Amino acid sequence: MPRSIADTPRKGRGATFDPDNRFAPTRVEAVDDGWWQEEVPGRLATEVRDEPTRSALSWNRSPDLPFDRSLNPYRGCEHGCIYCYARPSHAYWDLSPGLDFESRLIARTGLVERLREELTKPGYVCRPINLAGNTDAYQPLEAERRTTREVLSLLLECRHPVTLVTKSALILRDRDLLGELARRRLVRVMVSLTSLDRDLKRTLEPRAASPTARLRTIEQLAATGVPVGTLIAPVIPGLTDHELERLLAAAREAGADTAGWMLLRLPREVAPLFAEWLEAHYPERAAKVLSLMRQCRGGEVYDSRFGKRMRGEGVFVELLEQRFRKACRQLGFNTPAARAAQSLDTTTFRPPRAQGDLFE
Repeated sequence: MPRSIADTPRKGRGATFDPDNRFAPTRVEAVDDGWWQEEVPGRLATEVRDEPTRSALSWNRSPDLPFDRSLNPYRGCEHGCIYCYARPSHAYWDLSPGLDFESRLIARTGLVERLREELTKPGYVCRPINLAGNTDAYQPLEAERRTTREVLSLLLECRHPVTLVTKSALILRDRDLLGELARRRLVRVMVSLTSLDRDLKRTLEPRAASPTARLRTIEQLAATGVPVGTLIAPVIPGLTDHELERLLAAAREAGADTAGWMLLRLPREVAPLFAEWLEAHYPERAAKVLSLMRQCRGGEVYDSRFGKRMRGEGVFVELLEQRFRKACRQLGFNTPAARAAQSLDTTTFRPPRAQGDLFE
């Protein structure tokens, strides 16, 4: 892929460029013609704009997902993970899935009020809400806005079950709420692990918590009594797959008792963004990684079919699955007792209008 003057890695950012918004009627291409003298800034500031919330819950019927509803406090994610499958969604807000996704964020205002209204509807049926299904609810912006904490407070008030997946140590701020939810069998948490290699993490997930911080997060959540597991995701063939057993062992030692894994997903604009990232940071591995991805995706870099998009197919995927299952057996992951401890209670839900004492 030819590089333009804009295709320059920025400190603390994952993407090296902004692909065109696929819905835009025109496209702009940066070309170095020898006249442009201004240097590309080494850092890119984060911008945040507010968006009034019209509806809180997002609904899905995907057979690949263990939940039918999710809630996302933020659009875009400052963690900047280059592989993030949510990047293409930024095009719906007339922004690029590249650098815009991680630097031009949208905070949803009035989210808790809308959620309260939706939980109060007469026909509402209580099932676990996944917080968040698209971008991390504990990305750095949450430290300022605290929307995720407000959502958890409301769910505790309503006795409503919730699941979370995060790669942020900021979740430890809310141990008080999570501990009380756990006591009532209303929460389970999965901490995402990708690599134990600090140098790889700095470019792959530039503003996410370090591997050490994530393992400490597992340890402290488990000590609080919160059911916590680990999600080894994404597994990147030729780049991180060799760490599978070590990641599982580290998570188990920290206190995780359930585990899952997912293969790298490269939908829409994520594919060229990831390919450019490989060329910028790991050029000697780029061809091998993309070749292995095609082997796992029927000759393409991505397959969106249900049942295939999370795991892929083929000999390499079968080997990964065998390694995962063997490691889980040896380490004691996913036992019947562990799965029972992570089952959530939907029977004590009460709509917000019926609230009483918070800890009665």
